[in-house]
Amino acid sequence: MALLLLLVTLTTCAATPQDLARKMFTFPEETNTAHVKLLTTKQDLSAVTVCLRSFTDLLRGHVLFSLATSHAFHDFMIYKDTNDYFSLRARNKRAPFEFQGYKLNEWNAICSTWDATSGIIQLWVNGKPSSRKFVSSGSDIIGPMSIVLGQFPDSQGGGFLTYLSFIGMISDVHMWDSVLSPCEIQNYSNELSFTPGNVLNWNALDFQITGRVLLEDKQRIC
Repeated sequence: MALLLLLVTLTTCAATPQDLARKMFTFPEETNTAHVKLLTTKQDLSAVTVCLRSFTDLLRGHVLFSLATSHAFHDFMIYKDTNDYFSLRARNKRAPFEFQGYKLNEWNAICSTWDATSGIIQLWVNGKPSSRKFVSSGSDIIGPMSIVLGQFPDSQGGGFLTYLSFIGMISDVHMWDSVLSPCEIQNYSNELSFTPGNVLNWNALDFQITGRVLLEDKQRIC
């Protein structure tokens, strides 16, 4: 597998959006520094869908996706808890989920949706939906966004906690400013044709890598 990028202490930016098809970010160690920041020009979200694929052997809790603004450090977050539990957050409010079907040492397709009008948030794991729960309504996600992979922030874009850091691989990150239909989410999960994200698009991604994170070819088992 070709090693494309290894950054130990420096921060590096993608000069232009990059097509990361068949690539993955590898987070090889527990740390309170290494992370990937995803860049967007969007500053007002009344609805959100985030989808990504993750691969890990972690049994402890860890964050998969974090969006912070100056108004809320946990404006939108996907957190994998211990055992079969997940936590989703929107506007600093939390909704817990118990969900079987997440597997260690395999690629898992994780999606989450939230709508500011209804306040409903939902989790999808490998194409299967959770129950729909109320978390927060009445206010959009507004302002410059700090979107981070690999770390749990205690402040906007910082204050990382080592014991909640991600170890493993993340790929195929997309984000939309709407709630995707179940069919679109299942198409993403099954690696079929789907509409790429209009907030974050893995095939045209602006990002910054800080610390020991590798950009590699995605592993495929023959």
